[in-house]
Amino acid sequence: MLELLPDERLDHLLGRDGRIIQSPTVFSYSLDAALLAQFVWVPIRQGKLVDLCAGNGAIPLFLSYRTSGTITGLEIQPRLVEMARRSITLNEKEEQLQMIEGDVKTAGKQLGYGTYDVVTCNPPYFLANESSNRNESEHYTIARHEVLCTLEDCIRSAADLLKQGGKTAFVHRPERLLDIVTLMRQYRIEPKRMQLIYPKTGKEANMLLIEGIKDAKPGLKVLPPFIVYEQDDTYTAQMREHLNV
Repeated sequence: MLELLPDERLDHLLGRDGRIIQSPTVFSYSLDAALLAQFVWVPIRQGKLVDLCAGNGAIPLFLSYRTSGTITGLEIQPRLVEMARRSITLNEKEEQLQMIEGDVKTAGKQLGYGTYDVVTCNPPYFLANESSNRNESEHYTIARHEVLCTLEDCIRSAADLLKQGGKTAFVHRPERLLDIVTLMRQYRIEPKRMQLIYPKTGKEANMLLIEGIKDAKPGLKVLPPFIVYEQDDTYTAQMREHLNV
């Protein structure tokens, strides 16, 4: 019998049959998680995947509908790990998914160097000293600000975990693009696919999806713009088709 804490609720996974435990005071996944999980290349039948900064396990759950490979989520906050584990059990995916409590900065040592086919990461977007978007909740502050890990920590650890030829994908803010590309190349990950996400036509991009391959040759493919909402705030046809919503 599923037990929810007083501040928790049970939500649907966007465009999927699954459910996920969330909390407005602790953590709830955003659209960026669903878009990243759909954007990244995954092996269909087998393989080893890991999601860094996994939060309440949304990306591992989304990925489980696209691959039969094993998926590990790594998250530093014990409360979120525990929430994710209950969601995994709720969706009867214990044989495919696991959540591990751990630090992104030491992911290679904890999970194994050069052993993964795919690494995904929805890292903290804001620098530690950015105050305009700070949340009162400690859990949200850790998830959204670089207080416990930086962008470089995430990219370095992705490189540590990947096999040669393995793929990694990130979702971030467009203004960090040059930082992301510079760091990816510094750690032997060659950017290969990129897509900008726009909230509406005529608005500036507010999300960036980027995928790279470890030790690959140069050559970046820029995908067409992805627009989420119509002017009346309903999902675009592109969005409905992409995420089955």
